[in-house]
Amino acid sequence: MPSRSIIEYVKKHPAGKVKIAYTDIDGILRGKYISAEKFLSAVEHNTSFCDVIFGWDCADAAYDNTSYTGWHSGYPDAQARLDLNTFRKIPWENNLPFFLGELLDEPGKPLHVCPRQLLKKVLADAERAGFTPMFSQEFEWFNFAETPQSARHKKYQNLDPISPGMFGYSILRSSLQNPFFSDLFDLLKKFNVPLEGLHTETGPGVLEAAIVHAEILEAADRAVLFKTAVKEIAYRHNIIATFMAKISETLPGCGGHVHQSLWDKSVKKNVFHSDRDKNKMSDVMKQYVAGQLFCLPHILPLYAPTVNSYKRLVEGAWAPTTLTWGIDNRTVALRVLNTSAKSTRLETRVVGSDVNPYLAMGAALASGLYGIKKKLKLQSATTGNGYKDFTHGTLPTTLYEATLSMKKSVVAKEILGEKFIDHFVQTREWEWRQHLKPVTDWELKRYFEII
Repeated sequence: MPSRSIIEYVKKHPAGKVKIAYTDIDGILRGKYISAEKFLSAVEHNTSFCDVIFGWDCADAAYDNTSYTGWHSGYPDAQARLDLNTFRKIPWENNLPFFLGELLDEPGKPLHVCPRQLLKKVLADAERAGFTPMFSQEFEWFNFAETPQSARHKKYQNLDPISPGMFGYSILRSSLQNPFFSDLFDLLKKFNVPLEGLHTETGPGVLEAAIVHAEILEAADRAVLFKTAVKEIAYRHNIIATFMAKISETLPGCGGHVHQSLWDKSVKKNVFHSDRDKNKMSDVMKQYVAGQLFCLPHILPLYAPTVNSYKRLVEGAWAPTTLTWGIDNRTVALRVLNTSAKSTRLETRVVGSDVNPYLAMGAALASGLYGIKKKLKLQSATTGNGYKDFTHGTLPTTLYEATLSMKKSVVAKEILGEKFIDHFVQTREWEWRQHLKPVTDWELKRYFEII
């Protein structure tokens, strides 16, 4: 929709207000309603937003170890810009106008800690190299017949899933909560987050959705909006949706796999595809995959950002543990799909559902471009069980280990910027320290009587 038409829609909407949002470092949307008049002023002159969204964690606890903002700076407002290209109408709020934005260092200059700005930086690198990145993300998540209040009252234990048992790809179970299923598909399409598919996944109350692919910035916007939109739609059905990577040690984890390919500037040719190669992979694709494999240990917290993330990355639970790739193999870290010239792509399976999509996609693209730039040679494909292929090493097994690798990494700073990496590492070190404080149920059961 042209800018003029967007402005007219805002002016004429009977609500007289607009909803805006920015993502914090964890990918959580932070925003507010503003009057139509304030929005029109913001479009003309930019606006501002409290920089605390990059100074606290997902529970609103202030970091004590970051330099960007904090008590030392007084948490001032940062310059901000709303992107008219992100315009959407919220169908469950009377088609209220909605916009995403990004924070600035100063007017017109990107802020190094802003996830959307980081992705735009990596996108610019790709475009300078002559590529148009096409991406999409798919998510698995659990759904419970609970409210935020009831889940908290139960201390997040013994929650009631919307369907019982393990029943992946179930036509039967999709009819059990059909109004919810239908609303997800239909309302997300109206919200311009179109789905390619939606089905039950193995696990009680688990769903999986694949979002229609797009150029990378739009794909990341869709993925960010998908997670919050699903939760809001779920609320309307007295359901609470969670994108935790691992909800139970006895159940599979939840992935947020990223699909990607590089196209030429005209977006007419998929440069990942080659008819001359036995695996239909071009040299560019081989170098891209090699770059991701090489960079994985350096940037894993961008794909697995929480303490909980690493409980998903265990053997035999449909999530990778080794530095491997293969053709249509779901046991490896990087799965190549090569069925046609248009659909040849890479699926990065390390990514969990708990990620910030801007950071996950930015990391995937940056590491792939690194492989192309360095003309890295791709190791042999894994055939069979990737969990047993230790030829090229394994992934870090805790957030602490992965963050320490990132902190020491020259490569991470080269591909994503030293200032961003320094800030992100500080936030992950904080996250690790928070989890060390509580005494858990596991400790009480294990040690209370016996030790």
